[in-house]
Amino acid sequence: MPMAPPDIAFLLVAGVVAGVIGTAGGITSLVSYPALLAVGLPAYEANVANLIAGVACWPASALVSRPELRAVRAHLPVGMAAAAAGAAAGSGLLLVTGSDLFRQLVPFLVVAGSCVLLAAPRLTSWYAKTSRDRARSATFAVALISVYGGYFGAGSGVMLLAATLVLTSPRIAEANASKNMYLGAGGVASALILTTAAPVPWTSVAVLAGGLLVGSLLGPILARRLPAGIIRWAAAILGFALGVILFVDTL
Repeated sequence: MPMAPPDIAFLLVAGVVAGVIGTAGGITSLVSYPALLAVGLPAYEANVANLIAGVACWPASALVSRPELRAVRAHLPVGMAAAAAGAAAGSGLLLVTGSDLFRQLVPFLVVAGSCVLLAAPRLTSWYAKTSRDRARSATFAVALISVYGGYFGAGSGVMLLAATLVLTSPRIAEANASKNMYLGAGGVASALILTTAAPVPWTSVAVLAGGLLVGSLLGPILARRLPAGIIRWAAAILGFALGVILFVDTL
């Protein structure tokens, strides 16, 4: 179905804002998913469009985050492979079951991720003293979160950021860059599956992806310059807000 010019403009601007928020450490879906619903897409199609359009954040954030990625490059290959495998499994599950099952759990998962994000400094210190195999734990956490991300992507970014801060790098700019790469790898895997087997509203995907691409060029720069505490609290607050929005959507 063709989109009206006002809807195109609205979705494009929403994509830019979502790209900035998401790649700076927050949650892309806080803006992008409600925006897709606002232009008239049903929940299932909005979920599919959100997952596919999110791939646009990957190349831009990778380009801008090169200094941070060099510092964490040892973790990236295994983490990205785990993210791709988990997201592929999640998208396959979505095609089999539909999106209603997770909609009931999503608000609580997002809020839990936000709480972990706020507690990340203490958790990082505790985990460093109690575990000798952080790499294996990080890989498992990334894969598990990515299963959810491939199924219903809203909020997976804050969960990945929290896990990466605790298990991989306590420096938020580096953790955020890693998170963006994991989301990108998972997004590509999901898109490859969904585009072959699910109804895709391509016009909405294209418009949103264009906005996300522009926004994701700005987000990592913002993450590099803002104090870590501000980013952590802002991302957590956005996570709580998304949890409320998604909870109300289930009522």
